[in-house]
Amino acid sequence: MSCFGCNRYLNPSMMFKTPKDFQYTVDQTIGNIEYRIAPNDILSFDVYSNDGFKLIEQSVAVSSQGSASQIGNETDQSTVEYTVDIDGFVKLPTIGRFKIKDLTVKEAELTLEKQYATYYKNPFVMVRVTNRRVMVFTGKGGEGKVVNLKNENTSLIEALAEAGGIQETGKAYKVKLIRGDYRNPQVQLIDLSTIEGMKQSNLLLQANDIIYIEPKPQTSQGIFAELAPIVGIITSIAVVYVILNPNK
Repeated sequence: MSCFGCNRYLNPSMMFKTPKDFQYTVDQTIGNIEYRIAPNDILSFDVYSNDGFKLIEQSVAVSSQGSASQIGNETDQSTVEYTVDIDGFVKLPTIGRFKIKDLTVKEAELTLEKQYATYYKNPFVMVRVTNRRVMVFTGKGGEGKVVNLKNENTSLIEALAEAGGIQETGKAYKVKLIRGDYRNPQVQLIDLSTIEGMKQSNLLLQANDIIYIEPKPQTSQGIFAELAPIVGIITSIAVVYVILNPNK
């Protein structure tokens, strides 16, 4: 059995294993691509005139499940959120269903300004994706945290700090950034153990990225865990033998 196969039994909590000949993504710009809006994103949306007056007052909040509830009257300034449906459309006031999938936030704002220009003079649109988040596994077995991206330019090192940093059991020299379609993801290997590797820590994160710090192998514990049942059986047989043969 290969060492790679042994890890399954000796370190069962280790995730996202890659073989020695795995081809990692080498393009260092993997994290510096603007985020594009996707289905199930939750958007905050406001339309203003060029002098800052709010043109559309929201009075109904739409949850991520699509249900609506009253949140106030026309003067209520609470933020209303809209969910992008599975087809990439979002239903907005006045203009109705609008295809927003695959647009960057800036592209969505500019396109919506053109749409609302039919109804208002010199409209100014603000769009925010409010449910952007990444998953961070800090190097302690399978333990992980979900980190919300509070701004558009959250870097890898910021997300790690938000998650509590790299655990003592984690390999700082083996950080995997996993992105894209999970059936064929991009995987970049990053070394944060050196100053040179720190240059890569400024990579900008995208929603749904996975940051995985590979944990140190717990070989001795793994072997003991695997042998414990066998040792228990042998011990039980020995005890029974001694009981049945007290004079030997």
